[in-house]
Amino acid sequence: MPKFLIDVNLPYHFSLWKGEDYIHQKDIDDEWTDTQIWNYARENDLTIISKDGDFSTRVIFHLPPPRVIHIRLGNLKMREFFVAINTVWDEVLELNKEHKLVTVFGDRLEAIE
Repeated sequence: MPKFLIDVNLPYHFSLWKGEDYIHQKDIDDEWTDTQIWNYARENDLTIISKDGDFSTRVIFHLPPPRVIHIRLGNLKMREFFVAINTVWDEVLELNKEHKLVTVFGDRLEAIE
């Protein structure tokens, strides 16, 4: 059973997010609206991983599920993106257990309960 829903705005071919814990929106419906993504994640108790700030705003006003991991690294080449995410991913997963929003910046992580 997946735990994380990868938003369509993130790479589909990304080795860190392959496996039974991850499902990419492209494998469901890559034309869903944010509301459809939100509802699917809520109904299936998933954490949304996205670059879209709309999910961060929405989660502030709701109780989980879903939880949100907001990636705010800007535009990076795939290799740079992988290195940046891979460096902090274990910590992001730990923060995600207790926080409804985890934001990944280039120089820090922030989490909101």
